[in-house]
Amino acid sequence: MARASARHILVAAQAACEDLKKKIEEGADFADIAREHSTCPSGKQGGGLGQFGPGQMVKEFDDVVFSAEVGKVHGPVQTQFGYHLIEVTERTD
Repeated sequence: MARASARHILVAAQAACEDLKKKIEEGADFADIAREHSTCPSGKQGGGLGQFGPGQMVKEFDDVVFSAEVGKVHGPVQTQFGYHLIEVTERTD
């Protein structure tokens, strides 16, 4: 069964999400940005979500985690919770 590890940053607005992605692409540390800006409790751990399987996260999140390139920051991805930047850190099929 497929498994993945990911970290994310959750914010309320798409514009804020795009701004944070730009900062990360310019060299800011993902974990530092997560600790400072993420509204998810995982932000305190740098956005880390640990390992999980398909169906354990909301569909929009799962779609990215189980299909997008590993090691790259993806988003903004909109879910019922807000806007996410997602980095897939590991995946096994």
